Amino acid sequence: MTAVEPAAGIFPLTDEEYFAPALASTTLSSTGAKTLLAPGGPARFRHQLDTGTAVVKREYDLGHAVHTLVLGSGPEPVLFPGTGKNPEAWQKEDDKAAVAKLRAEGKVPLRPTDFAAAWAMASAVRNHPVAAKLFYAGEPEQALIWRDPTTGVMCRAKADWLRPDGIVDLKTAESADAEALSKATYNHGYYIQAAFYLRGFRELRQLAAEPFFVFAAVEKSPPYLVHVHQLTERAMAHGDRKVAEALEIYRDCTASGAWPGYPLDEITDTDLPGWIRTEEW
Repeated sequence: MTAVEPAAGIFPLTDEEYFAPALASTTLSSTGAKTLLAPGGPARFRHQLDTGTAVVKREYDLGHAVHTLVLGSGPEPVLFPGTGKNPEAWQKEDDKAAVAKLRAEGKVPLRPTDFAAAWAMASAVRNHPVAAKLFYAGEPEQALIWRDPTTGVMCRAKADWLRPDGIVDLKTAESADAEALSKATYNHGYYIQAAFYLRGFRELRQLAAEPFFVFAAVEKSPPYLVHVHQLTERAMAHGDRKVAEALEIYRDCTASGAWPGYPLDEITDTDLPGWIRTEEW
């Protein structure tokens, strides 16, 4: 059966709707774009799409909780102390079962320290003079679905906070200083995400002025410092080039039905890293 392409537009989709196979199998997201661009990316992308396996990590729980408390939308954070001697440990089988039940209900179970941190982080964002203004006008967790005019690929993005004039993305971080943010931007592909989202915003909103994409980063440890930042023109231009490359890969793989990994018909020569000095070089 041929998958039906979704309609273009801006929709208040839940995570379940946004990540549902029907939408995921017919659209490309920024996460998918980053996967396609990595070595062996098309094969990894196809595997993830076919298996639909979600990874649950404790650090994701904290981030999800902060998003809900700041944006006013998302899975409910629930305080759940362990019933053993250490309330931070979920070691008893009853505790593990209760945590699994909360997750199945779509809630975010948190240990006492994480629950307190989530509220403190959200308060820090809401009390930050710049971040508070950015999160004032707009709507939380809006899904953008559009067709790329160059490749014809249907795309999707879910904006943390969609304003009439741009997008605000909330990040939790170990450190929100300038150097750490620069490294995270590259390591996690935030420059690709920003460029990808703005393509959708431009296509759907058709504003006369250029929209903006701003990150609001809040640290995970006291005093929960907040740093609002945006990427330079150089970073955004590079991100846009990578997005264009990913869209072409997705289009070609979809058309051919081939999702390549590493080379199948050759042996690759592998050298030492360029920074290694040897007697011959």
